[in-house]
This record gives sequence, structure tokens and C-alpha cells, in this order.
Amino acid sequence: MSVKAFKLVSAVEREMLMGDKNYINIECIECCGKNLYIGTNDCFIYHFLLDEKISTAGKITFAATKQLHKYLGLKKPVSELKAASALTRLLVLCDNTITLVNMMNLEPVPTGAKIKGAVTFAVNENPVSGDPFCVEVCIISVKRRTIQMFMVFEDRVQIVKEVFTPEQPCAVAVDGYYLCLALTTQYIILNYNTGVSQDLFPYCSDEKRPIVKRIGRQEFLLAGPGGLGMFATVDGISQRAPVHWSENVIGAALCFPYVVALDDEFITVHSMLDQQQKQTLPFKEGHILQDFEGKVIVATNKGVYILVPLPLEKQIQDLLASHRVEEALVLAKGARRNIPKEKFQVMYKRILQQAGFIQFAQLQFLEAKELFR
Repeated sequence: MSVKAFKLVSAVEREMLMGDKNYINIECIECCGKNLYIGTNDCFIYHFLLDEKISTAGKITFAATKQLHKYLGLKKPVSELKAASALTRLLVLCDNTITLVNMMNLEPVPTGAKIKGAVTFAVNENPVSGDPFCVEVCIISVKRRTIQMFMVFEDRVQIVKEVFTPEQPCAVAVDGYYLCLALTTQYIILNYNTGVSQDLFPYCSDEKRPIVKRIGRQEFLLAGPGGLGMFATVDGISQRAPVHWSENVIGAALCFPYVVALDDEFITVHSMLDQQQKQTLPFKEGHILQDFEGKVIVATNKGVYILVPLPLEKQIQDLLASHRVEEALVLAKGARRNIPKEKFQVMYKRILQQAGFIQFAQLQFLEAKELFR
């Protein structure tokens, strides 16, 4: 049974990015507030300003205005971009080197500070240093079976720790002192401060692309065996039931209460509240799916799109209209963390009342009585 949870809206058309140059491909994206950054295979970074517009009919569209683009001077693709807004810096991974550039003019920092020998990297969104003008970065090093932790300041970088792993790591997410790692044959949680590690479950990185994503304090989402999206805490346990993905998921994102996944043909939306698949959107040639401060963005090689969530109240009303009372109540309870307390209580009472009338009309008197009560 489907729910209309998201609408797919175009943000950056291919002409804005590449004109008639067909060889240009999008390699990575980063979004910070209204700033959208795109890294391409021909070593350019593009900066757009995204403006959200809502029509009188409530339709949302995005207007992207190109600010500038910058060539990094190498014949290599820009493979990752991460914004450090407190430092007004963009961390750019290209040719195994992370360079710091100014978020506004895309110029490298005058000191030339950079991190060399990085295969991939992750920013610690739950930092341990307590310094607001520092970003903690974890890199998978080009050195075999090595992870390095860095502190990145406005114009300098400083290595903090080097940790060795039992197998070659290929993906990482960070929370506090905890690293969630995809190794060659399994996922593990590693405390880089104490060195204590914990095995999660086996996984073959040769067969499929691993997914390791921090989704909240001390909790990660992983692509598990058998097409399962598995949740794991830093203690190595799962407090939620897994969601059933397709076998070939490329990327995953969280937009509470939904987990969104991308494969080579579809975007699928599962509820974290009851693990059911709620929506399927056809989407061919997608290769990036990420969430940025609650904004879910997908991209093909040539264009960028935003998954706009429909208001939760509208989703609940749609479920009630199709007499899916249980699902509506589960979603309404889950909406509590997104809606102010007083507003939620008024809304929830009204939903219980509507649900009661639906059950009453279906002659389910005991259930209706409970809801009315």
C-alpha cells in the first residue's frame, strides 16, 4: 500500500551545469543551507544558490542560480565535498588529497593546508573536542588497513590519531569516539580512543557497495546481507527492525520517519515506525542519494533533484481517507518529535476522533470506543 510521502522536484538542469558538453558528469554533491556545491569528473566545483518557491496552490519548485565555478587544476574527478560552515570552508577530496577552500569564492586557503593520502573521509557530527572552530575528520588512508583522525581548523590541519584495522576499510561513518566501518568481509564498530572493536555482521564488499551512514546519536544505518537495511548502535545492537531493500542499493538517506534508498531503477521509501515500504518512485541512472540537514537530494550524472516531503498531516489525512487507520495512528505518534507539543496534542485528538468514526462505520465498535475514549 503506498503513501505519497515525497515529490521529486528538479533543482539543477543539465544545461545549467554542462551546456552542450556531454562529457561532463556529476561526481559528488554537498548542500549547506541554500548553498549547493557540485563536483564533476573534469575537476571543477560549481556553486549554486537554491531558492525554494511555493506557489499559491502549494506546489514547491526550486530555482538554482549559478554563483561561480572553479577548476582545481588536475585531470582527476572531484570525488567528495563536505561543508564546514562554522569555518566557512569546503573540504574537497580530489586525487587522494583533501584541500580546504573558501565556501564563497572557492579559493584554496592561503596557508595551503591539506590532508594527503585520503581514499575517502567522513566528518564527525558529534565531535569530541568541544572546539566550535574545529571540524573533526576521519579518513581512510591510502596506507593499508589504516584510519586517521584529523582536526581541521580554518587554515591548518592536525593529525590526532592513527588506528589500524583488522582488514582493509572501504567505508566509514563517525559518531563521537566511535567509528562504524565497512571492512572487506564485515562491518565493525571501533572506539578509536580505547581501540576496542566489536563485530557487527558479515558483508562482502567485493560483491556490493557497502553503505555506512550515521543517522543519529550513536546509531548507524548499514546495507546488510540479503538486501536488508540494518540499524546498529555503538554498542553493537539493533534497537529497530531492519527494512527490506532491493539487493543492489546504491545509497540511503534518512528523513524522519522515513528511510529512503536508491537502486539502479527506483527510489524506495520505508517507514522506520513499522518497516513497511510506503512509496516507490521510478528513477533511472541515479548514482547519488544523500540527506543534508533534512533535505534529501538525488542526482544522476547529469542532473540534481530534491525529494520534497509532503506535510505529515497531509500524509495522515490521506491514510485516513483510504481507511488505513493503524498506519495513520503509527505515523501520527511518530510525528510527535517533529511537531510542537500543543499543536501535536490538538492534531492527535482530532486524528483519534476521525479514526474512531472510521472504525465505527466499519462496525468495529470496541476499537472505535477505545479511540473515542
